[in-house]
Amino acid sequence: MLNTWKIGDVKVTKVVEVETTNRVTWILPDATPEALARETWLQPHFATADGRGTMSVHAFVLESDGRRIVVDTCVGNDKDRPIPNWHRRQGTFLRDLETAGFPADSIDAVLCTHLHVDHVGWNTRLDRGRWVPTFRRARYLFHRAELDYWMAEKETPYGDVMGDSVRPVLDAGLVDLVESTHAVDAAVRLEPTPGHTPGHVSVRIRSRGAEGVITGDLMHHPVQCAHTDWQSSADVDPERAVATRRDFVRDCAASGALVLGTHFAGPTAGHIVARDDTYRLI
Repeated sequence: MLNTWKIGDVKVTKVVEVETTNRVTWILPDATPEALARETWLQPHFATADGRGTMSVHAFVLESDGRRIVVDTCVGNDKDRPIPNWHRRQGTFLRDLETAGFPADSIDAVLCTHLHVDHVGWNTRLDRGRWVPTFRRARYLFHRAELDYWMAEKETPYGDVMGDSVRPVLDAGLVDLVESTHAVDAAVRLEPTPGHTPGHVSVRIRSRGAEGVITGDLMHHPVQCAHTDWQSSADVDPERAVATRRDFVRDCAASGALVLGTHFAGPTAGHIVARDDTYRLI
């Protein structure tokens, strides 16, 4: 069953590529099994009683003002990656996207919150030995500063992400470079949330008095609502990431915005509320 939400006139659909339950210290070093087990509010959706965390790699599809917008494109198939679950995947994501009602050629825009390996993978697909744009009728929206940063990097620890997932859409002339507050339409706009990467953005949705926000990787797991100081091992600027996350959690608790976590498993979306001098996602 698909997860869908309505935020005013905007419909949001989650399409999952992979969901796992295991130790999450590989990305959140402070989130040991003992520490996660103490946060009993995470059970059963986001952690097990013995402290294993559940996380997801998925895309969100926004239907807004007659257009279809994919936010983040997961890991992708056929790509050389040093992570076993991601290496040369042969998953069903593209078929699942179509089954959900979104064939690739029906997508109008692709919006990457940042250019890490698990957010750009389905930007392209392998076709007779060449990487070609998956969403050939879409405009790909990249934050200008984010692209500049990664294009200047000589290597990444996750393989040739720029070469197989970013440059082909640039070469095809499908990329629009935008600023961190770019308005996609009247209801959907980018919002700067730097730290995880220099040009990291979240996606703010406001329609008919309702509000929601897609996090990107400003947090990886709901436990970071309670522990905003728990840093990701993939943060480019950990101190700035903590400050961004602290402000985000406080502001969402005040506004009541629906929070849609880019790596939150299970129900995926919820509201941040104050509890016992800290915060939780419910």
